[in-house]
Amino acid sequence: MNPAKDRQLSRLALNVLGAFEAIGLVVITLATLVAGGFEVKAMVDAGIVTLADLLLLFLYLEILAMVGVYFRSGQLPVRFPIYIAIVALARYLVLDMKSLDVWRMLGVTASMLLLACAVLVIRYGHTRFPYDEIQKDKDLQP
Repeated sequence: MNPAKDRQLSRLALNVLGAFEAIGLVVITLATLVAGGFEVKAMVDAGIVTLADLLLLFLYLEILAMVGVYFRSGQLPVRFPIYIAIVALARYLVLDMKSLDVWRMLGVTASMLLLACAVLVIRYGHTRFPYDEIQKDKDLQP
């Protein structure tokens, strides 16, 4: 096999995947903005803002922040989806607290605690064992 041709094919595949990622992120951004707009309209029409509404808007902001970080850095930190999951579980807990039995409530709160611990482990690992960006860049050069 020709290593130069393999690198060219790899670069082409990465460029195509990058284009699909960008299109997907634009779609996610637009959908999040539309959903946020509908939520604000529903709050205005109802004339009241509840904690569940605020948590949902916070979820939308977290998604927009995640997309923004990806566009700025080209990388998607694993922490952002975990933050979104924690807020989503908190929203579920707030909305359905009266109908949850004790075990389900404990399960949701334990899930939130495990996700928070996962964020701490990821942050510790990232600061203690940082990625070697220089080596990654060398691997992509011809």
